[in-house]
Amino acid sequence: MLSSAPRPPRSSDNDVRRNDTMTQPEASVQLYTLAKEFTADMHGSLERLAAIGLRNVEAFDFVGRPAEIRAALDAAGLASPTGHAPLLSDELWTPDGSIPTPAPEVVFAAAAELGMTTLYDPFVAPERWLTEDGVADIADRLNALVDVAAGFGLSVGYHNHAQEFVASFDGQSAYERFGATTDPRVQIELDLFWALTGGQDVPALVAALGDRVTAVHVKDGIVPASNPWAPGAPAFGSDVLDQRHAGTGEVPLAAALQAGAGIRYAVIEYDKAPGDVFADVAASFAFLEDGGFVA
Repeated sequence: MLSSAPRPPRSSDNDVRRNDTMTQPEASVQLYTLAKEFTADMHGSLERLAAIGLRNVEAFDFVGRPAEIRAALDAAGLASPTGHAPLLSDELWTPDGSIPTPAPEVVFAAAAELGMTTLYDPFVAPERWLTEDGVADIADRLNALVDVAAGFGLSVGYHNHAQEFVASFDGQSAYERFGATTDPRVQIELDLFWALTGGQDVPALVAALGDRVTAVHVKDGIVPASNPWAPGAPAFGSDVLDQRHAGTGEVPLAAALQAGAGIRYAVIEYDKAPGDVFADVAASFAFLEDGGFVA
């Protein structure tokens, strides 16, 4: 169905508004986008996001300080209905370093304290996606957490990069195999930039996943010429990315948002903001609002 074919050209319909009869997602922003600013001034950075007009954020690296972050969110009038935390790995990899992984129950308790409803695992190491046994293990481990999370009032899901689209088994990409073997209650947060980097027809992928896609990462730019997580690829870091304001790069954001059947959150993210991070977030938020893609 969907394969790791060469990526399609950029869609020309970024000026097409989302169908008004569809349920509109809410806008959010992944706090990894402004990790330095958030670390330096938690309250001030959240207040600046609220001043842009955002009502939601997606928390990152919150497990050790949920009360502190919740207080700052409340003071700024913001909510964190979704978040990222590792559930399937001993360490969470980022392009700029690794973060140790606490027990799932500790993660769920912190997420519940922040008021989250859905927690997405943000990254599983590339080598684990290269074999059928590896993909089965990822799916099994996430399936086992569905009911545990429910005990905390939470749902669980997975957020992709591009390593999930390297291998294929009997005509199915590793990502498709993962989707087919996870509990239907496992939710999908599709990073649109990384899916395109993985060679996917992004709107078609959104449509194929249906209401499993409950959030998307709204991210644009010039995608890498080849998958940076493919075997033999050169060392990769976020500093080499050419990311741009939503609607000004290669990612068919409008078509992808329109293809979603159950997207609840359109989450702005930059792995590498091109300029002033708050201005960059504001520009992508304007794309979502002006295009009628968010409520």
